[in-house]
Amino acid sequence: MPSRIKDKNTEQDLNEADTSYLLSYTRHLERQKKRLETEKQVVEGERLRLQRELNNLRTELERLRAPPLFTGQLVEVLDKQTAVIRSTTGPTMVVSISSRIDRKLLQPNVRVALNQRSFAIVDVLPESHDPMVRAMEIEERPQVSYADIGGLGEQIEELREIVELPLKSPELFEQVGIEPPKGVLLHGPPGTGKTLLARAVAHETEARFIRVIGSELVQKFIGEGARLVREIFRFAEEHTPTILFIDELDAIGSKRLDMGTSGDREVQRTLMQLLSCLDGFEPRGDVKVIAATNRPDILDSALVRPGRFDRIIEVPLPNSEGRLEIFKVHARRISLANDVDLVALADMTENFSGAEIKNVCMEAGILAVRERLTSVKHRHFVEAVKKVKRRQQKDQFATSQFFS
Repeated sequence: MPSRIKDKNTEQDLNEADTSYLLSYTRHLERQKKRLETEKQVVEGERLRLQRELNNLRTELERLRAPPLFTGQLVEVLDKQTAVIRSTTGPTMVVSISSRIDRKLLQPNVRVALNQRSFAIVDVLPESHDPMVRAMEIEERPQVSYADIGGLGEQIEELREIVELPLKSPELFEQVGIEPPKGVLLHGPPGTGKTLLARAVAHETEARFIRVIGSELVQKFIGEGARLVREIFRFAEEHTPTILFIDELDAIGSKRLDMGTSGDREVQRTLMQLLSCLDGFEPRGDVKVIAATNRPDILDSALVRPGRFDRIIEVPLPNSEGRLEIFKVHARRISLANDVDLVALADMTENFSGAEIKNVCMEAGILAVRERLTSVKHRHFVEAVKKVKRRQQKDQFATSQFFS
């Protein structure tokens, strides 16, 4: 009897051991299953990534294998399927239009891409601009304001009337029934603030500021200067509101002569293109032209007539009050000693331009830095005035020697 009980207990222990082993093995298999499922998801994700990469490479390969496209200019749309184009190689042709192109984009003179074999229009290209236009001085909104200009209160008021007001409130001119001026010409000695005025107007009107130097429009090859003028005006019209500032206008706007070299004739072609662009402006457009020159006496009469530059504003050398205002503008950024007398400095700087007064302030600051001082004293300004005066005398002597 005891032997039977012992065998039964042994059998029961074996069954429990087998059950425990089976449970443990089952849990092990479940863990293996989860691990394999995780690895499967990772592999599936990697397969999808590689498949996308393969598709991209195939697309890029097809694009590289595609034949190059010709560029052309659309002349006229005949119907929904055909149009007249002028290719870059010269001939004018009637070609088909791809069904994928939006017909609203097909306007005369737009650039189009043409199939190499059939010359069919397959795409509409954006307008091109001369790289020289984009390389010019273009500011979204200049940081110079009217508060940074001293001694030119009357000139500022005139510019506000004929440039700022038409851009901000064009309806006032429509109600009165008059057209605002198309262009403004600033003239005066060098350094009197003509460029500052143009930049300040662009700041107040929140307009893009494009500065063009007249000499940049004089190109080597025939027709390049006129083409560049057209590109500049078109660029300004596409990025309104814009202040187009033409500095040193006398470089291309001098009086035309009957006799001249081929270079003179090319400058005259550029001038004629400028005259055409000024005439073609909409009177209430969001592009305003401001030009500046130091030599208004040599400008061509066709350029300064009403209808092109309607308003001519003189920017003279500042008087005593103007010089004091200019000193105050530049003194705001300088740590001044208590003995500085700006009124006396304004009296000492007769016939100084605004640029020369700014130079006086800079020279005075340099003298203070040379002495390791933290503020600029009156004697530094006096010495700076003397230094700028000596430079003036040297320049005047060199000019007189040149013309003698």
